[in-house]
Amino acid sequence: MADVTQAQPVRSEESLRGTAILCYGLFLIGWPTVHIATIVALVLAYVQRSEAHGTVWESHFRNLIETFWVSLVIAAVAIPLCFVFVGIPILIGVMVWFLYRTIKGLIRAIESRPFF
Repeated sequence: MADVTQAQPVRSEESLRGTAILCYGLFLIGWPTVHIATIVALVLAYVQRSEAHGTVWESHFRNLIETFWVSLVIAAVAIPLCFVFVGIPILIGVMVWFLYRTIKGLIRAIESRPFF
């Protein structure tokens, strides 16, 4: 009998590029939307990460996931510290770091270069 296996459709590089750019855009829109858009982008990055394995886009999805979780953890530590005024500069630093990684990733995604 003939082998009738169907191969999984592979997402094109252009499709993964568009998804990465969309995720970066949602990260930037997340600030005025109380990060609801950021959570949507995080879920999208988790879903696309396995499909992007071995491509340039894997580093972008990894960057998005790491940026979200590191920012969340540092912000969670810094918010209680705001009562002793130490947390405010930490929160400003996290915001700058978050924006830096997001904008850097967006520029590299537009240029079709890996994040790292």
